[in-house]
Amino acid sequence: MNDFLSICPIPFSDADECIQLAHGGGGRKMQDLLRNLILPAFENPFLRTQHDGAVLGAGNSSIAFTTDSFVVRPLFFPGGDIGTLAINGTVNDLAMCGARPRWLSAGLILEEGFPVGTLRRVLDSMREAAHRAGVQLVTGDTKVVDRGKCDGLFINTAGIGTITHPVSIGPGRVEPGDALLINGDLGRHGIAVMSAREGLEFEPPLTSDCAPVWEPVQALLDAGLEVHCLRDLTRGGLVSALNEIASASGVEIRLEENTIPVCQAVRGACELLGLDPLSVANEGRFVAVLPEHQIPEALSVLHAHRHGKNAVRIGRACSASPGQARVTLRSPLGTTRLLDMLSGEQLPRIC
Repeated sequence: MNDFLSICPIPFSDADECIQLAHGGGGRKMQDLLRNLILPAFENPFLRTQHDGAVLGAGNSSIAFTTDSFVVRPLFFPGGDIGTLAINGTVNDLAMCGARPRWLSAGLILEEGFPVGTLRRVLDSMREAAHRAGVQLVTGDTKVVDRGKCDGLFINTAGIGTITHPVSIGPGRVEPGDALLINGDLGRHGIAVMSAREGLEFEPPLTSDCAPVWEPVQALLDAGLEVHCLRDLTRGGLVSALNEIASASGVEIRLEENTIPVCQAVRGACELLGLDPLSVANEGRFVAVLPEHQIPEALSVLHAHRHGKNAVRIGRACSASPGQARVTLRSPLGTTRLLDMLSGEQLPRIC
């Protein structure tokens, strides 16, 4: 649901006001647009959950349905490209609903004059990513627009996944006393894209974390753990994801800074560029919220998987006074600061 529309509005009060250029979907202005314009226009219980997809009844089981659009610049970056991003991003949104990803669609918007060889590279990446994720691309569409109208290539994907477990997963299910874990270090994707865009070099090379995460999620569910919420840490990073969860569940989320893993290359790049690594996008990282007593088992389960081997506990959910849902960070020195959602996006065009 946080991927409904990747545009940031100026404050709006009448039909004469306009939408500003997209800088991603993780900021406070984006949330204002959702709450004040989009959700009222299509009011229904599925949208009200503000989940990564809609969970729909289908016979004796349920399905999850999601959609996303990808406009990353440049198209190719260390560790991936727009094709792998389009597949993995949609697969991961389904996984965050607790659904096994099964079928995808793809809509390609191509600019006139786009090189056929480049398109072939992207399609090869999509095919390989779909194979690794165990999904089929079963339908799609292609449009060609005038030169200068879409910056080369945009991709829209939609996905359907099947849900066969009895666990209800969503941001509104988080309770005081729950604990939070993440499956690996933060900020790699956003900095990898920025390095390709700006010609930055790292030694050793820094690559995106772009990857499908259904397998570690499935392992948590197969272990019978009471997973209350899952959220991938894409646009807006950890900070935006946790603010969305706190708002939906009415809790305060308290993080311990010294437990949150950020590699030295990402930390150094963020210091150089004036960025907060906790707000930088990821494409293979997620937060899982479970009862505190199940965290040791959950970490043991995740550590057995490639995309969960570096999972750590990072904080807990606590009671909050009405209207005081928030996210705070405790430093190693014992000071606490508020982690508020950004008014815009730190890095534009990263997914």
